Amino acid sequence: MANIKSAKKRILTNQKRAARNKSIKSSVKTQIKKVTTAIAAGDKEAAKAALVNAGSALARATSKGVYHKNTSSRKISRLAQAVNKM
Repeated sequence: MANIKSAKKRILTNQKRAARNKSIKSSVKTQIKKVTTAIAAGDKEAAKAALVNAGSALARATSKGVYHKNTSSRKISRLAQAVNKM
C-alpha cells in the first residue's frame, strides 16, 4: 500500500476509472452480441435496429475515452458489413 497521500488518491481514482471503463465495455459488448445473435437468427430488421444501438454505444464509449476512435470505427464497420451481407 502506498504511503504518500497523492499516491493513495491516485489508487482510488484509478479504481474508479477502471470500474467505469469495465462497465462501459461490458454494455458495448452486450450491444454487439445482440447484433450478432440477430444476424445468426437471420432477422434482418432486428439486426438493423441492434446495429443502431451498438453504433451509438460505441460512439458514447469513444467519446468517454474507453475505446480509440479507429477501434470503434472498425467495430461498427464490421458489424454494418455483416448486416448488409444478410
